Amino acid sequence: MSDAVLSARTALVTGASSGIGWETARLLAGHGATVLVHARTTAEAEAAVERLVAAGARRDQLVEFAADFTRLSEVAVLAGTVVEHYPSLDLLVNNAAAMAPERCTLTDDGNEVSLQVNFLAAHLLSKLLRAPLSAAGDARIVNVSSSLHRTASMNWSDPHRVKKYSRVAAYAQSQLALTMATADMAPAGSGVTAVSVNPGLCDTALLPLYGRVGAPAAEGAAAVVRLCLPGTVVANGAYFDGEVIAPPAPVTQEERSLKRLAKLADQLVGRAA
Repeated sequence: MSDAVLSARTALVTGASSGIGWETARLLAGHGATVLVHARTTAEAEAAVERLVAAGARRDQLVEFAADFTRLSEVAVLAGTVVEHYPSLDLLVNNAAAMAPERCTLTDDGNEVSLQVNFLAAHLLSKLLRAPLSAAGDARIVNVSSSLHRTASMNWSDPHRVKKYSRVAAYAQSQLALTMATADMAPAGSGVTAVSVNPGLCDTALLPLYGRVGAPAAEGAAAVVRLCLPGTVVANGAYFDGEVIAPPAPVTQEERSLKRLAKLADQLVGRAA
């Protein structure tokens, strides 16, 4: 595939070392985009780029970036580096995700690990990259969410679920938060549109959380990349199940809850913002 529809565009894909993230990077490169390939470590980013080149991407289209999202300071450094070198950013694909561990685990920032990696990092990136996204004119943020967000509830009094922990509940809450926050990532007048998408059940590192057989990661990535294409018309805050627009969890439309989440997220990212 090489239709060059994204040839003048730059995309940052988080969690691009494997699974849906890697396939998303591959497909975006196939459409001609310059892809900023994010991974947890430099070695993982370099290996991902090597595999992308082997799969047919041009090396000059790919730029590797490393940041461990369990450390918000590294998220901030990543954003600062992108801002320095890319004054215009057309696409931000918030794909990075971690499976919640068996026991409640807090990062050095004091946040439950899946809440931080799956939501807070995306929240922080969208804020710190606002300038280059706005400069692009019609930039898009695509948040890779999960249908599990519909089963979740926000534990406002104990967002890290220290008192009563369940790995499924923690992971689902992180995806609910990401879906709820999507519209807020592209405020009116910013020139940015943000959407979220459930890519479907795919054979990735997160599959054991669901305990079923998954489709190839490339199928999920195709649903993500479709929302990145200029020919796909999207509305800010929209939620997609695969290629079909769908109703998200009702709480995502509750103004009071959205304001509460925005305040909580700003508090939890703290000094890194």
